[in-house]
Amino acid sequence: MEQGILESLNKIYSLNFMKIESVTDEMYRCTAVEGEFYARITNYKTYDEQLEEVQYTNFLYNEGFGATPAISSLNGNIVEKITLNEEVLTVLYRAAPGIHLPRNQWQPNVLKEVGRQIGRLHRLSKKFENIKPLQYINDWYENEEYAFLKYIPKEETAIRERADEVLSTIKNLPKSDSTYGLLHGDLWLENIVVDRDLQLTMIDFQDCEKHFYIFDLAVPIYSALEYSFVGDGNIVDYGRAITKAIIDGYQEENDLSQEMLVKLPLFIKLKEIFEYSLMHMYWNKEQLTEEQIRIMNHFRMRIEHNFSLLKCSKVNALS
Repeated sequence: MEQGILESLNKIYSLNFMKIESVTDEMYRCTAVEGEFYARITNYKTYDEQLEEVQYTNFLYNEGFGATPAISSLNGNIVEKITLNEEVLTVLYRAAPGIHLPRNQWQPNVLKEVGRQIGRLHRLSKKFENIKPLQYINDWYENEEYAFLKYIPKEETAIRERADEVLSTIKNLPKSDSTYGLLHGDLWLENIVVDRDLQLTMIDFQDCEKHFYIFDLAVPIYSALEYSFVGDGNIVDYGRAITKAIIDGYQEENDLSQEMLVKLPLFIKLKEIFEYSLMHMYWNKEQLTEEQIRIMNHFRMRIEHNFSLLKCSKVNALS
């Protein structure tokens, strides 16, 4: 597979690729004479959806925002088609500067900058939508990953009821230009690269969607609580500190109403149910490992007991 990709990329780009390494099933690290690049090769989204996404991220880059630019092919295309076992869509990105921070370095000072950059991202998203109204990028609830009741088993009645309640509540929230629009959609901390001067680059906009802006705050808070706390203190204190940092940073760049802020725990619950539904969507029920069973049961207990990772009263106290 890598050899076929190497040959295809050398045919359609004006770069001299020497080595291709698989990072995931659809992302490949590409070493060229001219530097490091990443090729995304997937039909996960349609051509039109991917083109609109890459036009968005190139716009962000040209506005000076920390996003990686897509490289045009010899044909002048930022989304290309290549044939491997089948025809697949390809986007080539320049490698982002910096590193994925070790877990113990996701501290409030860094996460405040994350919040600030998310605030700036949303300001630029509004500008992009004014210049180029969206035609192909979906509203969040139209995406297959939010079809919770399709994937969560019928026997799990309590979880299905909670999932339906969360979906219905959020769908029925009033929308406005200040609260709803184009956003990243998957800003867990692995999708943020940090350099030595605390300059951030956001990567992997493949799940960008129209959603309530506060969801882009809920995801990194959820991600930090779930994956980045390494002890040396109380996780409740850590959660309060990082939530305050992200919100404070965001409000330096963008408005965040108290009306939306108090709904932050609801959007964190949406993310939690989203992750649980993905397990059913992608894991083989007949071949679950002991670790997968353990993880699913932890999610089941949290969702069935309606345990909140972030209490609404705590959010009120931050404002």
